[in-house]
Amino acid sequence: MSTLKNKDNRVEDPKRARVLEGAMQVFLAYGFSRATMDDIARAVDISRPALYLLFRNKADIFRAVGQDLLARSRVNACQALREDGTLEQRLMEALDRALFQLFRMVEGSPHGDELVDLNNHVAADMVAEWRQGMVDCFARAIREEALRRGATLEERGLSAQALAEMLFNILEGLKASGRCGSAAEDNARQFVSLIELALEK
Repeated sequence: MSTLKNKDNRVEDPKRARVLEGAMQVFLAYGFSRATMDDIARAVDISRPALYLLFRNKADIFRAVGQDLLARSRVNACQALREDGTLEQRLMEALDRALFQLFRMVEGSPHGDELVDLNNHVAADMVAEWRQGMVDCFARAIREEALRRGATLEERGLSAQALAEMLFNILEGLKASGRCGSAAEDNARQFVSLIELALEK
C-alpha cells in the first residue's frame, strides 16, 4: 500500500497503513461478518490489544479501509486525466483506476456482494464525497478539452458537469444491477464515445 497524506497533510502512520492492507485482505477472504479482530491482528502480526489502540472495532477498520481505497482511487484517476493521450483514452484510464480495478478486486472475492452492501451502509457519506470529487475532476477534464477544441457544449444544451454526472449515474446504475465487470466497462466506453461526439465542432 502506498503511503498517503491525510487531510492535515501529515504522512500516514506506517503501522496503521499495514493494518489497513492486512484488513482488506481479511475482509476479501472471509467477508465482514466472519472476520474478527483476531484475524486482522494475526494477518498483520500484531497483538489484539495493539490493534485496539489503533481502531475501536471492526467497523472502524472497515470504514478506514474504504476511505483509504477511495482516496487512492481518486488521486490515481485525477492523475490519469492529466496524462498524455486522447480524451477517450484518459477518461477510460481514469475510470479504470477509479472504479474498474476496485470492481475486479471485489468480484474476485466470494464475499464481494456483502462488502459492497456493507460499504453502502457504513461508508455512504464517504462514497458520496468521493463521487462528487470524481465528477468534478472528470468535468474539469471535459471542460478543458472543450476549450482546447473550441467546442461550445452549452450550444447543444450540455455542460461538462452534466456529462460527468451522467457518466457516473450510468456506472452507479450498472453497479446497482450487479453489472460491475466487463459490462460496466463496455457501457462506460460507449458513453465516453458520446462525450467525444458532443465535443466535435
